[in-house]
Amino acid sequence: MEDKIIFHDIEFTILNGAVYLTRFGRVSCGELREKMHKYAFSEVQLTGQMKETHMGIKLTSSSEAIAFKYHSHRVEGDTLFVTQRSGNVEATTAFTTYTDTGAVSIYSEYKNITDGEIILEDASAIRIPGFGRRGVYSADNLYYYSFTQSHHVECQPRRKSFFDYGMYHGCTESQKRISFANVGSWSTKEQLPQGIIEDTEEGYFLMFQIESNNSWYYEIGDADEEYYLYLGGGNLANTSWWASLAPGESYKTPRVALAFGSDLNSCLCEMTKYRRHIKGVSAPDASLPTIFNEYMHLSWDSPTAETTAKYAPAVAKTGVKYYVIDCGWHNEEDGDKVYPYVGQWKESHARFPRGVRETTDYLRSLGLRPGLWIEPEIVGWKCREMLEYYDDDCFLTRFGRRIGAHGRYFLDYRNEKVRAYMTETIRRMVEDYGAEYIKLDYNQDIGVGTDKGAESLGRGLEACSRAYLDWVDEIRGRFPSVIFETCSSGGMRMDYETLSHFSLISTSDQVSYKKYPYIVANILSAVLPEQAAVWSYPVSGIDDFEPETVKREITDEVIVINMINSFLGRMHLASHLDLLSDEKIALIREGVEYYDTLTEGKYRALPFLPNGFADFRDKAVASGYIVDGHKLYLALWNLGSDKPLTVELGRKIKSCRVGYPNSLPTDFTAEGTTLTVKFDKEYMARFFEIEVE
Repeated sequence: MEDKIIFHDIEFTILNGAVYLTRFGRVSCGELREKMHKYAFSEVQLTGQMKETHMGIKLTSSSEAIAFKYHSHRVEGDTLFVTQRSGNVEATTAFTTYTDTGAVSIYSEYKNITDGEIILEDASAIRIPGFGRRGVYSADNLYYYSFTQSHHVECQPRRKSFFDYGMYHGCTESQKRISFANVGSWSTKEQLPQGIIEDTEEGYFLMFQIESNNSWYYEIGDADEEYYLYLGGGNLANTSWWASLAPGESYKTPRVALAFGSDLNSCLCEMTKYRRHIKGVSAPDASLPTIFNEYMHLSWDSPTAETTAKYAPAVAKTGVKYYVIDCGWHNEEDGDKVYPYVGQWKESHARFPRGVRETTDYLRSLGLRPGLWIEPEIVGWKCREMLEYYDDDCFLTRFGRRIGAHGRYFLDYRNEKVRAYMTETIRRMVEDYGAEYIKLDYNQDIGVGTDKGAESLGRGLEACSRAYLDWVDEIRGRFPSVIFETCSSGGMRMDYETLSHFSLISTSDQVSYKKYPYIVANILSAVLPEQAAVWSYPVSGIDDFEPETVKREITDEVIVINMINSFLGRMHLASHLDLLSDEKIALIREGVEYYDTLTEGKYRALPFLPNGFADFRDKAVASGYIVDGHKLYLALWNLGSDKPLTVELGRKIKSCRVGYPNSLPTDFTAEGTTLTVKFDKEYMARFFEIEVE
C-alpha cells in the first residue's frame, strides 16, 4: 500500500509503514528502490546502535534513519509536521512555507521515547536525496558554490563541479564528501553557513543556509548511486558535539532554509525574501541611518575628548546621523595596550578627563547621535578588577580550566552575575554616558566549545551561544530607543541566527577601499541590504596625513569609490574627514544624501549580479539590486582595467542615469540591454539608476 503526503512542492511517500522524501521542489528523487534508506530525510545516530554503512565519517545511513516508521503528520497554518518513530526516538520535522517566496525553512526535533538515557552523536535538520537526473553519473552537470570567508576577504564564492570535488562514480557508494564543519563561536570565520547546488542538466539552482551562531555542518555525499544533501548543527565526528537525552527529553536542531531558482539571481532573490521574514528589526534603525565610526583610519584604539571634538564638526557637515566612538573610550591604559585590561567598561579619565558624557552631549549639540563600542563577551586576562569581581563560575571553561585566547577570557551568559553586570554596563553606557547606538563586538573565537554545564564541548558551546542572544534580546527590549550593531572582528559571525536578533551587522574590517568592492559585490548573497554594514573611509591609502599629501592623494575619485562601496548596504563612514576641503566634504555630503534616498527601496531590494559573483582577480566588478521588478540600482567599479566596462543586463533598458556622483563627468552609453562605461582612471566607481522592462 502506497500513500502520498503532498505539501506545496514537497512530496512524501508512505510505503511499508515508513515515510520517504520523494520530491523536494525541483529535486525529483525518482522511483523508490530496494535500498530504501537512501530516501530518509531524518538522520540521527545513537551511541551503541548499528550504523548501516562502512562509510564511517559520512552522516548517512544512521541507526535511526533505517529504523524510522511513519507515525503521523499534521498541518498547522503554513507548517507541515511529519513525525516518525523508531524504537528509540520520535523525530518530528517541521517544514514552513511563506506566501511571497518559494523558500522553505526546516528543523527537526528528536525525543527520547525509551526508559533510559540515549546519546545522539549527530542529528540532521534535513537530508534531501536525489540530486542529478542520472544520480552519480551526473557529476559533470552538478556544481557546488561554497562561500569562503576570512578576515578582510568575506563572502568569496567558489564554484566547482562535483567531478572536480572528486565526487565521480567509482562504485555504488564512495567515501567522498563535499562538506564543511564550522567549529567554534565565530560561526563564519572560514565559510558562510550557506551554499548553492547548480544542476545544469535540469536547469535549477538550490540555495541553502544553516541558522547557527556556533558550530554547524553540511555534507553532500552519495548513497546507492544517488547524491544527497545533509544539513545540521554540531555532531560528534566533526565538532565534538553530542547530546545525552533523558527519557522524554528532546533536542531541537538549528533551523535551515532552502530556496530554488532557475538562475543564480532568482535563487538569491528567493532566499532574500525568506530572510526578511526572520531578520532582526529595530525601531530607531528603521530609516537605515548613516553612521560615522571614528575607528577606521582615524582614532583606531585611542579616541579622546580632544580629538573627537576636532573631528566631529567636519563629520556633522556630511549629514550623517550617528557618530560612534569605538574601542578606547574606556580604561586608563594606552590604546595600543588596552585589550588585556578590558572588562569594566567604565569611562577613561585619561582620554575623557571630564567624562564621556561631556563628549556625547557635544556630539548631540552638533546634531549627531552618539554611540559607543563594547566587547561584552570577554574579560582581559590582566583586568584585575573584574577577575576579582567575577566568580570562577562566570567564565567558560574546558576541563575545569578557563578558556583564554589572545589575552582574553570568555564570559558565560548562563550566569546571572554576568548578565546582571553586563546589563548594568549597558544601562551605564546609555543613561550615564549618553550612548544612543551601541556596537557589540566579539574579537576572539572560543574554539571547539565548553564542557561546563554540558555533556560535550559542542553542546556547551551551543548553550552559551544561545544564552548570549537571549541576553541581547533582553537589553534590546529594555533600551528600545538604542540601535545595537553586531560585529565580530568584521564578518566572523555573519549567520542568520545572529541576524535574527540584530538589525545590522558589520560585514568586514577590510582596510583597503580598493579591495572592499570584491566583498561588497557579493555581500547581498549573504546579508540583506538593510542589514549589511560597510565601511567607507575616503581619507585612506596614504602614508601620512600632511595637508599637501591629503590634497594630492585624496582625489574626488577616491572619495567617490569609497562612498559607492557603502551604497548597496549600510553606510559606515570613517577616516580623517577633518583634513578635507569644503569641496570634498560637499562630495561626501552628496553621497550621504543620495544614500538616504535609497532607504525606502532597500526594504524591497533583491540582489542582481549581472556578471555573477566577483573575486579578487577581477579588474572590473558590477553588482546591484532591483526594486519592484523594474528599478535597477547598479554599482560599477573599475579596479585596474584599461578597457571599457560592458555589462549585459539581460533586460531592455528604458532609461539610465548616474545616481552618484552628479558633480563629476561620466562617459557611458545604455543601449538595448547593454550598459557600457568608460573609466579614465585605474580605480573609479559609478552608481547607476536604470529603468528596465
